[in-house]
Amino acid sequence: MNLLLAEVAQATQRLADAGVPSPRFDAEELAAFVHGVKRGALHAVPDSDFDARYWETIARREAREPLQHITGRAFFRYLELQVGPGVFVPRPETESVVGWAIDAVRAMDVVEPVVVDLCTGSGAIALAMAQEVPRSKVHAVELSEDALRWTRKNAEGSRVTVHKGDALSALPELDGQVDLVISNPPYIPLTEWEYVAPEARDHDPEMALFSGEDGLDTIRGIERTAHRLLRPGGLVVIEHADTQGGQVPWIFTEERGWADAADHPDLNKRPRFATARKAMP
Repeated sequence: MNLLLAEVAQATQRLADAGVPSPRFDAEELAAFVHGVKRGALHAVPDSDFDARYWETIARREAREPLQHITGRAFFRYLELQVGPGVFVPRPETESVVGWAIDAVRAMDVVEPVVVDLCTGSGAIALAMAQEVPRSKVHAVELSEDALRWTRKNAEGSRVTVHKGDALSALPELDGQVDLVISNPPYIPLTEWEYVAPEARDHDPEMALFSGEDGLDTIRGIERTAHRLLRPGGLVVIEHADTQGGQVPWIFTEERGWADAADHPDLNKRPRFATARKAMP
């Protein structure tokens, strides 16, 4: 074992003692970041090249600063995104939400599908849709100026059109023209604040996390926005907490002009997102 791997083993124990959920992965990822190599090449770093700044990054992670804030990057599907203070760090569970949406748009008989991502944050969802559905026209909406700085960085050179706006009143010029509306909105109940992991509670923007007493205020607003934006037969896809699986589809009722409202599991078989189709007139 070389010096770096020995240090990684010690760092793993420190992170585990601090309650970090994935101590080995994070210790290796930070070692790779500091030393400018892939995780699989840590064994090849000469002892003389060990960089003591590694322990500075470990101390930050030990204090539950998000790994992605330390490295300045987050990976999402086939993307590497820039992230940091002021923007929500995309989570792996959202990848399955986007995967469903990409399959749904590809199955549509539409040459250039129009997609709207509400509460876009880093732009992860919008950029993945644009990358994996090459002829799509993707619009990303974000209200926070702090988050928008990251959205614009990530969207630079892409086909995604970034808009500053409120998800509840966004893009009236596209009313009735959109094929798919997708969102990972805030959905944590205010009453759950103390149970949120420190990485999210202390570092993600509050407006990206919490939404009313039951966590569903923003989703209720997005239901109205989606119905306004979508063409008849268009789809809405919305992420929610795994404890809200029985509640969100009921927001998209037939009385409100929806059909086929359903919940879907993530890779861990937990209810993760709801979908509905705008009813035909």
